[in-house]
Amino acid sequence: MLDQATYTPRLKALFKDQVRAALKEEFGYKNDMQIPRLDKIVLNMGVGEAVKDTKKVKSAQEELTLIAGQKAVITKAKKSIAGFRVREEMPLGVKVTLRGDRMYEFLDRLITIALPRVRDFRGVKGSSFDGRGNYAMGLKEQIVFPEIEFDKVDEVLGMDIIICTTAPTDAEAKALLKQFNMPFNS
Repeated sequence: MLDQATYTPRLKALFKDQVRAALKEEFGYKNDMQIPRLDKIVLNMGVGEAVKDTKKVKSAQEELTLIAGQKAVITKAKKSIAGFRVREEMPLGVKVTLRGDRMYEFLDRLITIALPRVRDFRGVKGSSFDGRGNYAMGLKEQIVFPEIEFDKVDEVLGMDIIICTTAPTDAEAKALLKQFNMPFNS
């Protein structure tokens, strides 16, 4: 069993030992607090079939909790939309926000285990930044994570992954993620 008091995630140690110095040199920061760092990672699963069957939200919540290592929260509709048969307060998806050690652990598993398991993987899009240093990507299948047992999955669901950084520009955020070996294709 790992001792929680002495355990540091691999990417967190990499950030402290190498990434900070590399970014400081590359962008010429004068103060260590200017160096971009990871702020949080938000995982989101929209469950459109929840309109017909509310049990699908529960199974999505259990799967996202397994993937994140932290309990996922059910998101509900804010408004009623008759065309989609959605009523107010109807459960439609699940989300979880990761910070600290869990965030670094998840990013490590995403880069080293999950992304290489994606079919026909050629790298992630390098242009999916929002202009403020945050990166968003989507996965078509949640089964690329080893925590999900393929035999027990009722339905293959996609998920959104948003990596929020403290970087003021996209170039600085991309440099930060490249230091963590994020497989950009451009």
